[in-house]
Amino acid sequence: MELIEVILSKENLNRAYKKVVTNKGASGVDGVTVKELGDYIRENREEIVTSLRNRTYMPKPVRRVYIPKDNGKKRPLGIPTALDRAIQQAIAQPISDIYEEIFSGYSYGFRPGRSCHDAIRQALEYLNDGYEWVVDIDIEQFFDKVNHDKLIQILREQVNDSTTLNLIRKYLKAGVMENGLVKATITGVPQGGPLSVVCSNIYLDKLDKELEQRGLRFTRYADDVLVFTKSEMAANRVMKSICSWLERKLFLKVNATKTKVVRPTRSKYLGFAFLKNGGEWKVKPTTEKKKKLKKKLSEYLKRGKAVARPLAVTIIRVNEIVRGWINYFRIGLMKQFMEDLGQWLRHKIRVIVMKQWKKPKTIYRNLCYLNWKNRNGFNHEDIFKVANSRLGWYRRSGMNVVNFIISKDLLENRIKDGAGLLNPLSYYLVKVGI
Repeated sequence: MELIEVILSKENLNRAYKKVVTNKGASGVDGVTVKELGDYIRENREEIVTSLRNRTYMPKPVRRVYIPKDNGKKRPLGIPTALDRAIQQAIAQPISDIYEEIFSGYSYGFRPGRSCHDAIRQALEYLNDGYEWVVDIDIEQFFDKVNHDKLIQILREQVNDSTTLNLIRKYLKAGVMENGLVKATITGVPQGGPLSVVCSNIYLDKLDKELEQRGLRFTRYADDVLVFTKSEMAANRVMKSICSWLERKLFLKVNATKTKVVRPTRSKYLGFAFLKNGGEWKVKPTTEKKKKLKKKLSEYLKRGKAVARPLAVTIIRVNEIVRGWINYFRIGLMKQFMEDLGQWLRHKIRVIVMKQWKKPKTIYRNLCYLNWKNRNGFNHEDIFKVANSRLGWYRRSGMNVVNFIISKDLLENRIKDGAGLLNPLSYYLVKVGI
């Protein structure tokens, strides 16, 4: 069976549609939402399938949006229409199945059963085997610079179906709509569609094969590549050679300022920094990632907005943010940071609670009740001083009376509506099995 028939099979199209619906996402240039997609496909299914088979289907341009990066710059994303996402997903599924058989074992990005944690573990294995010089290769604007002709040439090696290749080329050339104007895409695979991640892995598989052929130790996650050597001389030789190869063979430009030979402690990879602990190489979250987490939480916990929300709603959202962050960084060492974060969070929540009570009379009454109920042992005079203090909310919420009465146990286990504040340290220790 020709590949286009596999792509257009009812089973494959249904699987692609379900995947797109599950992933949700914003609408493209036509404004059709994922919720509306099902009805549109049911009404036009035969026409869509026929146009794809006859090569008359024309993808719509992607909608350009920008998302902030850690360094303050913005990353361009291209959002295809909901229908084009479904078709791209239908193309990506069988092509992924073909390439999974031949992809390198050291490529970890956007592949089934593989994750960034696997890439980090592989890097640590090299370091602990004595390969302690790192070549950090930064490909400049990779997703914007992929050469279309080269990509189709690489695809043709495994995808021997002209209709499928013609459709993929149409998606590469679909263009980008920004501020109401459509711009042609001469190079690149716009990030945002299911096809872009598959095509990027196929394109960079040539780099993987070259590194393997040279017998080099490397790990790659999408366009983030690290190569490990035993000496600085070897690392410099590899860097010069690989940069030249990328420009000659894949027509990709290497960022000269960011591509470097460094010791592991000077290298950052997928949000992690390397360190030596007890004679063994380990990882920890970078300082930038810790600051970003606290900034995100601070924004959400700004008093003006947080006081207006029910406390349970605030705590549930804070728990989601912290839990997601820990799940990603759990393979890193961060026990002290988790303890400090927990104390900081509890203080922030106490400030919100006190501000919600607002009036000195209400603060006094509520603290007295909690003091009596939980047998904290403070006298009425101590509580009265806190309730009527002229100090700001932040300093008042850090007093012993408030810390002990609105206790850690109370915040974690006895907030109404079942919204207990997550203890970051406890959750992290459970995740790492301590």
